[in-house]
Amino acid sequence: MAVPKKKVSKSRRNMRRFSTAYKLDPITLVTSPIDQEKTRPHRITRAQLASGRYLEATASYKKKNKTSASPKA
Repeated sequence: MAVPKKKVSKSRRNMRRFSTAYKLDPITLVTSPIDQEKTRPHRITRAQLASGRYLEATASYKKKNKTSASPKA
């Protein structure tokens, strides 16, 4: 089992822990064309759902309409 030879000080540990190598990339934001709200890309907002514009593109909408459009026996 690997055991450190010396104690690592809190300062040295924190320098390693909070260095730029461990930082996350900044979040990408896009502006919604309907209400100019900033959101993450490829996410549907309430305004977009209310307008019905993006509803046809969702998989659940296609699946729901596919089953309801099938002829009943």
